[in-house]
Amino acid sequence: MSRAINVNATYDHVVAACAKRRVPISAIESLHSGGTRVVLNNADDTAIMVKAYGSKVIHGPVTRTPTRMGCL
Repeated sequence: MSRAINVNATYDHVVAACAKRRVPISAIESLHSGGTRVVLNNADDTAIMVKAYGSKVIHGPVTRTPTRMGCL
């Protein structure tokens, strides 16, 4: 299982949900296509959050927001 999941929820909601379950976040970003991408520290933590979000987990391709500008 990948450590990254895409969720149909806001950035703040994902942060709060992880905090409630004491699941540390490795990286998090808002998705350009809507929702949030969160990378957790291990597969066990990812399984906890996948279960917590259930049908709100986005399966399939998403459009990520670029985080760095390319060299000119």
